[in-house]
Amino acid sequence: MTKQVISPFKILSKDKKTKARVGKLYTQHGIINTPVFMPVATQATVKALTSEDLKNLGAECLLSNTYHLYLRPGTELLKKMKGIHNFMKWDGSVLTDSGGFQVWSLSHFTKISDKGATFTSHHDGSKHLFTPENVIDSQMKIGSDIFVTLDVCTENPITKKKSREALDTTKKWAERAVKHYHKKVKQNIKKTKTGFDVKNPLLFAIAQGATFDDLRKESALHIASQNIHGYCIGGLSTGEKDEDMNRAVSVVIDNLPEDKPRYFMGLGTPTEMLECIERGVDMFDCVFPTRIARNGTVFTSEGTINIKNNEYRLQNKPLDKKCDCYTCQNYSRAYLSHLFRAKELTSHRLLSIHNIRFLIQLMDRVRKEIRKGTFSKFKKDFIKKYK
Repeated sequence: MTKQVISPFKILSKDKKTKARVGKLYTQHGIINTPVFMPVATQATVKALTSEDLKNLGAECLLSNTYHLYLRPGTELLKKMKGIHNFMKWDGSVLTDSGGFQVWSLSHFTKISDKGATFTSHHDGSKHLFTPENVIDSQMKIGSDIFVTLDVCTENPITKKKSREALDTTKKWAERAVKHYHKKVKQNIKKTKTGFDVKNPLLFAIAQGATFDDLRKESALHIASQNIHGYCIGGLSTGEKDEDMNRAVSVVIDNLPEDKPRYFMGLGTPTEMLECIERGVDMFDCVFPTRIARNGTVFTSEGTINIKNNEYRLQNKPLDKKCDCYTCQNYSRAYLSHLFRAKELTSHRLLSIHNIRFLIQLMDRVRKEIRKGTFSKFKKDFIKKYK
């Protein structure tokens, strides 16, 4: 019988009015302070930014994707390069998504069976099979710090019958992935006086169930029963109403233990992140900050602005006077507007730097407010001003 894992997660502070908490998650490549936003390095890069940029921005963990890395450059190459950290020259932590979402959203042909997910590459149409087991093997070759089990992603809206079928398969796949992980990975996590010493990759499993409360509860209880280090909340932020998303998050959190990290997959908008932190979520990732930057949209403490709008062409002030990022410390809205209008690629880099720093800075502030016991007031004031 496999020995129960130690989850290297330490809760440092809890908010008295909400379920928000401050913690530290320990990995082979360092400490992740939570709540945390993880920039998305889908193909071993955050678009327009270097690993040095990300380190300067204060990023502690990146998300990369098993599906994309498996197809290009290939997991065997990454293994030969001694893993993703050496490949992209990043010394922080890396979490790899299983690729289930991409199998569903990018493939022109996907067939789900008990065995796994058969799909075609969006690059060349070649056929491939992801199983719960070989997805774990791929993540081992990639060399990430946190693995995620393979799941079945579904459209939104979805019938309860289809959601039930997808959840049943997700549960079976999770059990197989956990079993395979423990065959392949020797657990070497030791508790120390200050935290944890971690020498092996961690494993997270995903809660699904769309916006059906009973399915969400069932899924949460199922992953809580698995011998893993943390929990993912998947299948949300896909077009459902905010109240439905928040309710589903609450149902999942209410049925998970407190001593392991909770990760909302694919959420990166400031106000929605605060809502989920209030409900007890610890980790977030999303392509949204860099994607909108490449379209000229940036976060500010007073809401989003689009730099290509006429009003910013003559403004000799930073994107956000409260921001300490490289872009805000050195360039005016007028200059950034010029770059974007002139289709200069430098605008993509400078706006992406700001958006990622804005979210990392927001998480820094959130942790301080939780420790002070003023998170609820901060959240209310931030959302009022932001909207």
